[in-house]
Amino acid sequence: MATTTLTHSSADAIIPYTPKRIWWKEASVYQIYPASFCDSNGDGIGDIPGIISKLDYLKTLGIDVVWLCPVYKSPQVDMGYDIADYCAIHPPYGTLEDVEKLIAGLHERGMKLVMDLVVNHTSDQHEWFKESRDRNSSKRDWYIWRKPVYDEQGNRCPPNNWASIFGGSAWAFDDESGEYYLRLFAKEQPDLNWDNPFVVKEVHDIMRFWLDKGVDGFRMDVINLISKIPGLPDAPVTVPDEVFQPAHACYANGPRLHEFLRGLREILDQYDAFAVGEMPWAKDEADVISAVASDRKELNMIFQFDIVDMDNGPEGKFSQRSWSIQTLKDIVDKWQTCMYENNGWNALFLENHDQSRSVSRFTPHKAAHRKYAAKMLATFIGFQSGTLFVYQGQELGMSNLPGTWPIEDYKDIETQNFYQLALERFAGDEVCMGLFLDEVRLKARDHARSPVQWNAEKYGGFSTSMPWMRVNDDYAEWNAESQAADPTGILSYWRRVLELRKQHWDIFIYGRFAMIDRDHPYIICFKRVTKTASATVVANFTDRDQHWSVPPDEATSLANGKIVLSNYEAPGQPHDGVLFLRPYESFVVLGEEDGVVV
Repeated sequence: MATTTLTHSSADAIIPYTPKRIWWKEASVYQIYPASFCDSNGDGIGDIPGIISKLDYLKTLGIDVVWLCPVYKSPQVDMGYDIADYCAIHPPYGTLEDVEKLIAGLHERGMKLVMDLVVNHTSDQHEWFKESRDRNSSKRDWYIWRKPVYDEQGNRCPPNNWASIFGGSAWAFDDESGEYYLRLFAKEQPDLNWDNPFVVKEVHDIMRFWLDKGVDGFRMDVINLISKIPGLPDAPVTVPDEVFQPAHACYANGPRLHEFLRGLREILDQYDAFAVGEMPWAKDEADVISAVASDRKELNMIFQFDIVDMDNGPEGKFSQRSWSIQTLKDIVDKWQTCMYENNGWNALFLENHDQSRSVSRFTPHKAAHRKYAAKMLATFIGFQSGTLFVYQGQELGMSNLPGTWPIEDYKDIETQNFYQLALERFAGDEVCMGLFLDEVRLKARDHARSPVQWNAEKYGGFSTSMPWMRVNDDYAEWNAESQAADPTGILSYWRRVLELRKQHWDIFIYGRFAMIDRDHPYIICFKRVTKTASATVVANFTDRDQHWSVPPDEATSLANGKIVLSNYEAPGQPHDGVLFLRPYESFVVLGEEDGVVV
């Protein structure tokens, strides 16, 4: 890995430059999970024509870019992240012509399209892999094959102790060729061998195919996993009771990653396209900056996972870890400051297709406070520096699936794989099994994948027939139609958030970030500052009333500034230096400053 020296300027520095405006920095991106967005033909599966039918909805919301999850030809073992043909469309979603119509419809409305580029692995049904199973094929080393090893009893074993991200071994045995192939995810998702230059060339050709059709960029799936440590050594033992060990230290952020990223960027720059990389286990600031700093010419930004990983326990996603508001403040302050000072860029998100619903996960609330909690989260994430990503249904305050649903209603391969492992591990232990299921109800990917709730009709207006996945029981009350004309609804609030980002781009996109009152256990307050103006964002992260002793300088700013957004009808004012905040109350105040970050 190349090393990068980080810059850390003092907190009271004068704003150093007039920012160069770039379209993808100022964009608001809306992620669509096609199977669950809108079904146009009544087969119970969302499709591309259904997306086209909602483009005016997205335009009215204030969206600039649509990120479309995979719609390529796929056996759908992992909902399209197992691709069998990168240049063909999964028939239930539509046709290549439908994608071209989608691109045209977006461009006509002044919006852009970003597609998912999933090139760490393919489907085992891809022709490349089918050929690769022949040990004499020229495509054998397009994937990562290894001979088995044998234990003292002569039992066949995988080549190393790496654990799959979906549970079990990261290796699958192929009877036809008598060897194992690496598959960090499902056994149907073999990893490509990026050390083979023919693989790299094919990926470049795939990118050009879509860019030539008018696609404006890519979200690059687990892109930091494409370079593995040479020799594929055993992972260190960090979970003593398990045979297979977490191995991200061996396969994430490998030695050729930056070389590969620069090759992808060269193509993107030819089209003025952009790329956001998904980079799990990218925790170190220098590692991230080395991939996104503008002078590196690699990625424009990455998804890093500190916020959505902060409640993951030592045994993985479905184990428990407590977190505090201080934890969240530290994460936000770290990345907001680091990116600004090192000429990088943040991708802002709380939800996506791999995470549960933020209003259920991060703001445990009374039913009467759901609206306030969802709006507060919009305020919290929407006014940080970076490109903002909104996941379908987030703008409606969609929540996790009901706790009463049985495990059979959870469709995701990750959930079901870990459930089977838990049955084996916790056999007869009802307490441990109950704790596992609590984490499933909190963090399973299924929560994000229930159909979008468009109206109060049967199936939430998503389809005219039974959907592929059950619609959340609350669709009659929580849906787009009921919120469309409601000025107090979550949908209207999100419109205002996106509108303010556009109106005050100098502050909310490019302004310096400063955390205020770092030590308060329940209130998050931060400022955005330019040479001539500032904004203050205040958020109560609890379901209780809070009395906040406002720092003196901020009391003046709040008293003299203009409130431009509030999730309560009449936000409070400080009295004798104390501000009363109701459950999940949040607001944004614009003011004038001298350009000094306080």
